[in-house]
Amino acid sequence: MTRLLFLLMCFSLQTTAIAEQAPWGRAKLTETVYKPQKVVFDVTSSTIGGLTSVVDRASYINTITGSDPFDSSIVLVVHGSAVPFFAIKNTEKYRALMERINSLVFSETIKVKMCRIAAKSYGFDPKDIHGFVEMVPMGDAEIVRLQNEEDHAYMR
Repeated sequence: MTRLLFLLMCFSLQTTAIAEQAPWGRAKLTETVYKPQKVVFDVTSSTIGGLTSVVDRASYINTITGSDPFDSSIVLVVHGSAVPFFAIKNTEKYRALMERINSLVFSETIKVKMCRIAAKSYGFDPKDIHGFVEMVPMGDAEIVRLQNEEDHAYMR
């Protein structure tokens, strides 16, 4: 029994020594100050979790870059399967998320734009979509325009 205990202790010490000497070491934390950003998010998620994740990321970028409505621009371009979340008829189902997005839009650094073609394919007219959403003729074309003409970085 003593011999087994001794072997277990040796193995434990050897494992600890190997872990402490790992060639890749420990992650380094770099403190970085981010300047205001111009970002366009391509929003097509068909799940509430996916849409929430995009909103969380956009909100966090907004926060860590200073939320400056003059130098920042964060645009969520909604198309594809994400369209129904923004329909007025689905307000009760997605109320908390829509209220959150509305408050972010109200801060003036985050905008939500929706593809009119995608909305139409789901049977929605502009009057069927929440008022904090700006309708654009085509989502993909809007993403390209923001990248080329307004220097927005693309995020998916």
